[in-house]
Amino acid sequence: MIRLFTATLGCKINQYETRAIAEAWTGDGWAAETDSAGEADLILVNSCAVTANAVADLRQTVRRLNRANPEAEIIVTGCAAQVMADELAGLPGVVRVVPQADKAALLDGPGPMSDAPSAAPGTARHCGGYAPFSISGYSRARAVVKVQDGCSHHCTYCIVPLTRGPSVSRPPRDVVDEASRLLDAGFRELVVSGINLRHYGRELPGRMDFWDLLARLDRELGPRWAGRARLRISSVEPGQLDSKALDVLAASSMVCPQLHLSLQSGDRDVLRAMGRGHYDPCGAVDFLARLGRVWPVMGLGADLITGFPGEGESAFANTLALCRELPLTYAHVFPYSERPGTRAADMAGQVPVPERKERAARLRTLVARRKRTFRERLAGLPSLDVLVQDGQGNGVCEFYAGCRLTRLADGVGPRSLVRARPTGIERGVVLVEPLAERRSDAGNPAEEGLA
Repeated sequence: MIRLFTATLGCKINQYETRAIAEAWTGDGWAAETDSAGEADLILVNSCAVTANAVADLRQTVRRLNRANPEAEIIVTGCAAQVMADELAGLPGVVRVVPQADKAALLDGPGPMSDAPSAAPGTARHCGGYAPFSISGYSRARAVVKVQDGCSHHCTYCIVPLTRGPSVSRPPRDVVDEASRLLDAGFRELVVSGINLRHYGRELPGRMDFWDLLARLDRELGPRWAGRARLRISSVEPGQLDSKALDVLAASSMVCPQLHLSLQSGDRDVLRAMGRGHYDPCGAVDFLARLGRVWPVMGLGADLITGFPGEGESAFANTLALCRELPLTYAHVFPYSERPGTRAADMAGQVPVPERKERAARLRTLVARRKRTFRERLAGLPSLDVLVQDGQGNGVCEFYAGCRLTRLADGVGPRSLVRARPTGIERGVVLVEPLAERRSDAGNPAEEGLA
């Protein structure tokens, strides 16, 4: 039996797909997982290509794993494998490169390895459409539920359509069934994830959208799990924030009061140059003001790019102004990174890299102040619901802020959902003390009698 070690770079969808492949291999008896690369016969590296830094991290990771275990055979798959297979095949220890388009074939086995059955490319357990990745467990305290893959939009800066192809949606019945399995297995927070949730459902019968899916999850899971478990949305576009979104979020009994926006810029001209002219960034301000009447306290994050080609100082000032208006509590800020094969890489008006980084630093400074202010607000609330993530009591509250339990009650561990009282802030983390009422235990499908 092969001893398997996995390494995942990039997004939550990559984490999910690595887990699905590992479950397929171990479930069929081809492999047993190990936590040590040095003990592995086979190493699976799931790669990312969204930025130049992600590709550099991939190269370093493969070389480090090879140094740790020169005898192990390395398979590289994922987005970088889709666009730079020849280079990756030349890295030390790499015996096979599986492009993202063929990743689902790995569900049938690791391929032509010395101690494993082989699977010819393209013979995976599906025949088009949504690839049948699925999981029954997860190595982290919060489980990802993948509902959509790919993107059909083709933003000018983004390599994802080249690496993952057009949008495909997972059938809603499969989504609900997987979420139910994970809740029964003891998970108390599920992260509903996709590459572009705005595209969910376009090719499904009835042309449902993401908000229809979310309402169905709430409708089918809520009667049993509301108050004992929760759903979190990974990321949405401002263009999705319409009256239907407001109605679904307002009616939900399970969705965390937190959103993460794929915003990218606060300047209309820059958004049009990005290929994202389909939404008005100021519309997000109006929507969140209305949502604030439903969620008087909410977490709000955003993805932001600085130094996109043609972005002058006045355009960047518009992004700063928008971020001052939005009730941001955190943000992921990236200096623009040219990706080969994208239209933006050849655009005029390329901003010098030092200016991109300087603007990113200014934006991060603004966001850091907002983050501190939000933590102070949370510290004054009567209670928070904290999902415990490790044995030291570190976790995350419903508003997506880091928390730490000052003591662990009996039976509380990773995956527990605990109602706790804030007592202060230490090193950027909200300190909390468990209240007598416990929201749920983890790892125990039979939770009768728990609040």
